[in-house]
Amino acid sequence: MENYKKVKTVEKELAAPVQGLPADVIEMKVKDGSKIRNLMGFAVGKMESESVRQIAFSGSGKALGKTITCVEIMKRRLKDLHQITKICFRQTEEIWEPIVPEVGLDPLTVKRNSPAIFVLLSKDPLDAAEPGYQAPGSYEAQWIQELKEESKGQKKRKPGPGRGGLSGRKQPRPPGGRQDAPKKT
Repeated sequence: MENYKKVKTVEKELAAPVQGLPADVIEMKVKDGSKIRNLMGFAVGKMESESVRQIAFSGSGKALGKTITCVEIMKRRLKDLHQITKICFRQTEEIWEPIVPEVGLDPLTVKRNSPAIFVLLSKDPLDAAEPGYQAPGSYEAQWIQELKEESKGQKKRKPGPGRGGLSGRKQPRPPGGRQDAPKKT
């Protein structure tokens, strides 16, 4: 690729994978460089108004984690949100042209499929039969159950010289550090 230069990158638009969405749904397109503070300020402000009933978050590639973080923050701030999550792929095309066209190299088109996520949050009930549906508050019940099961299997440890006790030293140092310790001859 040292003989080529990238001319442009084209991301194919991700069609909404949830069918029957109203045209006025706000879609938050999360990018890798997006600031969560800015995204959440806008999104929470819109969802707190009575006129907006649904909001969608979408992100792909390196922005997947940031997209999920935004959705979880939204669900914590505004209770009783219904959720539908869809996972898909977004296609990206990179067009590369030769640096020296006289050499006889052809232009290249590189197509990549990167993972993408689309999450619809709604104040109104959604179709519970839809794959990826999550009812309000259902995640808390799941986590509480998992924490209970996890805590049953753990035993309390006794404090002492193992796992963070005295850091492997057999005798504590005298007050004042090494200079007060008797010298060995």
